[in-house]
Amino acid sequence: MGKTKLILFILAGLFLVNNSLYSQTGKDSTGAPKTDSLISKKQRSLNFGCGFGLNFIGGTNISLSPNLSYRFSDKFSAGVGIQGSYSSLKKIQSTITYGANIMAQFNPTKKIITTLEFTQLRVSTKTDSSNIKKNYWDSGLFAGIGYNITNKISVGVKYNFLYKEGKSIYTSPVIPFVNLNF
Repeated sequence: MGKTKLILFILAGLFLVNNSLYSQTGKDSTGAPKTDSLISKKQRSLNFGCGFGLNFIGGTNISLSPNLSYRFSDKFSAGVGIQGSYSSLKKIQSTITYGANIMAQFNPTKKIITTLEFTQLRVSTKTDSSNIKKNYWDSGLFAGIGYNITNKISVGVKYNFLYKEGKSIYTSPVIPFVNLNF
């Protein structure tokens, strides 16, 4: 448990560190001071992103997770999202999940991203053979790292600190991700 707390502490420090530590100051063409770490009011904006999945191998899996984030600076953004999915294993079991998440992203460089995300999902599972239905809530606390392929696409991996084998909706505590931003 000590290792988990250390990792969370380090990631929290990355998100909470003063942005001015990364800025380089100078003067613009009018002689006014400028910084390269803060972005102009015009560039600060709400950004729409979306994750999706579609798989028909061994069953059906469809997922959609739109999100809205606010870009505070060129290093930090935070937002909220909703997500839902449907999974079916050929007349054996079907699962529907829906929920919400809150997330933060820190970019220590233009190509590297770090993420922190809390997810709360409602899970409804029905086993067709025995007609057993289970409904429960599942939480996830993810810390991740990724690579910006372009300004709009990033890929990486995240780790779920709340994962419990046999009890989590997720099959593994380590989950790859692809982020698309519009």
